[in-house]
Amino acid sequence: MMKNRMLIIPVLIAATSLVFNFYSCSKNAGVVFGNSGESPIKSEIEATKADDIQNVFSKIFEQYRESVVFITTEQYVKVRNPFFDDPVFREFFHRGSGSRVKKRTGLGTGFIVSEEGYICTNHHVINGMDKIRVNINGRSYEAKIIGTDDKTDIGLLKVETKEKLKPVYFGDSDKMKVGDWAIAIGNPFGLDNTFTVGVVSAVGRRDVDLMGGSHIQTDASINPGNSGGPLINIYGEVIGINRMIYSKSGGYMGIGFAIPVNTARSVLYQLQKFKKVKRGYIGVNIIPITEDDARQLGLGGNEGAFVGEVSPDSPAYRAGVQTGDVILQLTTETLSPVFSSSTA
Repeated sequence: MMKNRMLIIPVLIAATSLVFNFYSCSKNAGVVFGNSGESPIKSEIEATKADDIQNVFSKIFEQYRESVVFITTEQYVKVRNPFFDDPVFREFFHRGSGSRVKKRTGLGTGFIVSEEGYICTNHHVINGMDKIRVNINGRSYEAKIIGTDDKTDIGLLKVETKEKLKPVYFGDSDKMKVGDWAIAIGNPFGLDNTFTVGVVSAVGRRDVDLMGGSHIQTDASINPGNSGGPLINIYGEVIGINRMIYSKSGGYMGIGFAIPVNTARSVLYQLQKFKKVKRGYIGVNIIPITEDDARQLGLGGNEGAFVGEVSPDSPAYRAGVQTGDVILQLTTETLSPVFSSSTA
């Protein structure tokens, strides 16, 4: 017999776990990402006439020519000759394993997010690589992986330089609208500092990967090698990280996707502080309520969910949630990160 115990559980039961980690950085914790202050061309661009738009694009390129970087990677993998699986062949030609080491190379893009040498790129560009080099304004540096997050596909690199670098300006991706200008700078096919222009084709795309993360869709030309580069608005602010394209040919077909910078910013702070992203959780397994269950419990409909299992020492367990409880409603509380936003 199921317990007839119906709960309205606010997310605050997990306040120490749901909210605890994602925005756990304080103003004094770690490096401040993003150039402080306002983008120097923002006020000028706001008053720009349509016939001056060409000059606007040129100014954006000049502003970021030293902030967008060219990433090259190397990975060494063992490759086995299938003929050596045949014992006769192995005995006749060689007594070894038949394995050899092969070097795989890759290309990508990144952009500088702090004067101290932190660089943002995609997780898939640098994950598992044995050697990473970053070209900044004609100079090559060896880069160290600080941390990556496969769920959001964001990675953080660090290079050591004697001089301060030029970080990008962060915008507010939540304010982007369909039809807004969208500019991509990257290294498609190894062609460094390639500048392409388009518009925001859609916002809030959640059906483009298995994780269901929100993406900005753009028709700005993005190709292999653009991964990890910035998507920029008309004010010279980064509003996304170019991640992937939809293509039947492997090349540009007018549909590209970028990770919103508001998502990236919180991930970057966690990678810099913890080397990984710490995510909150409730700690319950949920079972859908059938119509028969709803009638047995005296519910008006089959909305809600049974708690099938409560994980030991989880936020739900500490809040008193028990197996057999019925969750009817979740309430959420929106919290903002306590670190400075560095938005223009």
